[in-house]
Amino acid sequence: MQTQKESMYRGEPGLKLFLATVLFSGLAYGFYRGIQDNYLAEIVKITEFERGIVEFFRELPGLLLVFILAWMYRLSETKVFKIGTSIMLSGVLGLLLLGTHKVVVILFMVVFSTGEHIVMPIKSSMSLFFAKSNKGGASLGVTSSIGHGGNIIGYVLVSILFFVLAKLGYARNSLVGFRAVFLIAAVLLFAAVLIALSMQDKGRPVQRSRLYINRKYTKYYMLEVFYGARKQIFLTFAPYVLILFYKADTSVIALLLAVCSLFGMLLSPVIGILVDKLGYKTIMVADTLILVIVCLLYGFAHRLFPMHIAFIVVCINFVLDSIISLASMATNVYVRDLSSSREELTATLTTGISVNHLISVMIALLGGYVWKTMGIEVLFSLSAVLGVINSLFAATIKKPQTTALY
Repeated sequence: MQTQKESMYRGEPGLKLFLATVLFSGLAYGFYRGIQDNYLAEIVKITEFERGIVEFFRELPGLLLVFILAWMYRLSETKVFKIGTSIMLSGVLGLLLLGTHKVVVILFMVVFSTGEHIVMPIKSSMSLFFAKSNKGGASLGVTSSIGHGGNIIGYVLVSILFFVLAKLGYARNSLVGFRAVFLIAAVLLFAAVLIALSMQDKGRPVQRSRLYINRKYTKYYMLEVFYGARKQIFLTFAPYVLILFYKADTSVIALLLAVCSLFGMLLSPVIGILVDKLGYKTIMVADTLILVIVCLLYGFAHRLFPMHIAFIVVCINFVLDSIISLASMATNVYVRDLSSSREELTATLTTGISVNHLISVMIALLGGYVWKTMGIEVLFSLSAVLGVINSLFAATIKKPQTTALY
């Protein structure tokens, strides 16, 4: 294991603390995400149309990320990493302590989302920084695998907790389980913040452009648009289809998410290695070909099979979507090959996330309306079409003549 680690990483200090923070925040996210959709549906009483509105506000930090990080552009990546993790903790504490009113819940979901989005590009950039120049995909895969490992434990414990509560006679809309989960997530995030705070800031701050747009990244921006659109449909509405259409309870949703993360943990390093060996273009195109089948079965399973069989088919496709989403790491390696410095890499990933979320917030609003007026068949057919466009666009990218040396 030591040989593999030495062959992958450059030996920079702070690696273990960084990975430990990823693990604890992954654990916390597993608890938080494991109850999110059932909490909205069963406690806050958010409808399918309102779910799109909630997601619109929850994704706003991603859209505004380039401006949020511009405000902190003189800080090092490590400091921004600490701030983002602390903001996530604030969001969970708000959900735990301040009630179930729709406005309050949405507000603190946005706070949590702000921290999550701040950490997102920094985590990718730091993973690539710690890696040797030809091991970027493998490093991203390991980081993703550690996060998924934490998610698995959180999801499984949520599933067990709500299964036990159901056996003890607690109703699906009882607050007891949800409060307990928010408390555990807060404790884990507090631990993640303490670990992150112990990381040393060595070297000069990483300067970020206030708004970094460069022509050489045009195809990357377009890929983020199409990926953001198709991702948002699944992220927002796939769990809600299971909850409202197929009547899945919290225990079932959390268990499905655990299975997704298990595959993520096992396959992230494999996909990372495939990105390095086969190239990001091949991975991007193959990803979408599978996606089309997943989307169509998700939208039409209830018309093709009896409901109990359709439920199983939809659960399988829910997991398959999470697996093919792992291929998104290929775009990060593509950007690393195009960039000429670590600073440019971080700025570009940040801008890419904002571009991604520009379409995401619109799709969130549109998706709820499409579901309400036209049905889930049209909603997931739209996701399939967007995936095909993404694949066609990915097929046009070319590997840069030289790759990053930092």
